[in-house]
Amino acid sequence: MNAADIQGRWEILAWEQLYDDGRVVHPMGVELEGFIEYGPHGMFCVVARKNREPFRSGGQWSASDAEKAAAYGSYLTYAGGYEVQGDVIQHHVRHSLFPNWGGGTQRRVAVLDGDVLALTARLEEGTPEARTARLVWRRAVPVDA
Repeated sequence: MNAADIQGRWEILAWEQLYDDGRVVHPMGVELEGFIEYGPHGMFCVVARKNREPFRSGGQWSASDAEKAAAYGSYLTYAGGYEVQGDVIQHHVRHSLFPNWGGGTQRRVAVLDGDVLALTARLEEGTPEARTARLVWRRAVPVDA
């Protein structure tokens, strides 16, 4: 696989975390929306729970802390550069909703099967929470402008 193979936009199909103890967790539920895009200037990823709840107590700055926390937990976004090395894609994070990701690298093992791209990563290896995170994407159909 090389960068040309993955360039373009991919729509999210699924995000699951497969725990070594057999648990299967869908961090944002089974109904998702979002995309990952690979281009000549970098990558951008956004994943959100479908039909997110609107704020009821205020706007983006004045909503309750509980509502802001729920919004944070239902939305993921990051962007930066990327490299493809064999079956591994490295996302070099420059901007992220998660402050601790900035300046780091997210390493993903990639399997490209036609128009489906699966990205996996091992998390918390060696702990009772050890798991494989798996995000599955489908190549977006270009929309004529």
